Amino acid sequence: MRQPSVEGALAAQERLKQVAMVTPFQYLARLSEKFGAKVYTKREDLQQVRSFKIRGAYNKFLTLSALERSKGVVCASAGNHAQGFAFACRALEIKGTVFMPVPTPGQKVDQVRMFGGAFVDIQLIGDTFDDSSKAAQLYQKENDLVFIHPFDDVDVIEGQATIALEIIDQAAKQLDYLFVPVGGGGLISGILTVFKALSPSTKIIGVEPTGAPSLQTSLLNKKNTRLETIDKFVDGAAVQRVGDLCFEVCINQIDDCISVDEGRICQEILDLYNTEGIVVEPAGAISLAAMDEYAHLLIGKQVGTLICGGNNDITRTPEIKERALLYAKLKHYFIVRFPQRAGALKEFVNEILGPQDDITFFEYSKKNSRVDAPAVVGIQLKSATDFEPLLSRMKDHGFFGDYLNEKPDLFQYLV
Repeated sequence: MRQPSVEGALAAQERLKQVAMVTPFQYLARLSEKFGAKVYTKREDLQQVRSFKIRGAYNKFLTLSALERSKGVVCASAGNHAQGFAFACRALEIKGTVFMPVPTPGQKVDQVRMFGGAFVDIQLIGDTFDDSSKAAQLYQKENDLVFIHPFDDVDVIEGQATIALEIIDQAAKQLDYLFVPVGGGGLISGILTVFKALSPSTKIIGVEPTGAPSLQTSLLNKKNTRLETIDKFVDGAAVQRVGDLCFEVCINQIDDCISVDEGRICQEILDLYNTEGIVVEPAGAISLAAMDEYAHLLIGKQVGTLICGGNNDITRTPEIKERALLYAKLKHYFIVRFPQRAGALKEFVNEILGPQDDITFFEYSKKNSRVDAPAVVGIQLKSATDFEPLLSRMKDHGFFGDYLNEKPDLFQYLV
């Protein structure tokens, strides 16, 4: 099997000149000040499909023969690859079928439909990308079509590698570190291919969500390993198994692979919007959120990150805010036992809650035959240090029933 190469990336760059824009490598003052470094980010959210995926997908399309184009193409995607795929189908007038997981945010499904128009048929199948991928590959075999893989394909990898060529050209000084989002591994494989040849002293750090550490697990096991379960929140990077070709590239060349909590990613989404005015999806914020893990090594360094996508569904904002608050230990859920007597709630508000604590969730059902009745109560704090005093007051006054943040089987129904 042909391996990705710098020559292949340069050829892809030439093919994509009229399709993929050269996105800015933007200086970030907030993060530069925070880490005492020069921090930049590659703005792939500014591509016409709002992610880097157009590079790999379109490059693959341009390598297809006339016969392959005439038969049609198929892909599986959690969203962004599907948009690049759909854009290419319409632009090149090739019929395509897209398989997407059922939980894919509606905004991404609508975007695929818009970019593909009459040239694309969408099939929502399975709970994860891996489920959709199995269905897509079965459909491809049954209909003798070309499968456009979202990451485990040398032409796709070399298309993504054009990002690295641009970063090397745009960076004012050679980068000391480059933090790269990891889902299936196509992006980081392309970046490793170019950087290890043209800027070998730059340390490439892969970043995965804590709930889907497929590359980390595989590197630890020294073999490509499928995760049994994953957290699908960071949909653009929630993959149960990285590509085999991608793993081969990474195991020999990656400098480190770390994970970042989904709640920390959510906080970075909010910070980017509130400070820089940049709208990103969860996978788009992951490389910036991960720098905390390397904070002591970044002082005085040249640091690169990637905003790999901006396809965020606005309806997810409440969940994003909730996860950020939970990560910061500012949001807590309890079972509170209220005595069934007049004035119990007033006592809880006046004597148990702190002056800056706020009830954000309350569900209570009175049971006439009982001395007390439980309520599920969500409380938002001003400072994480207010938690222990709140807990002590609840216990001292007999209101405490249980703490739900540490009970994932129950807590999943609240968040």
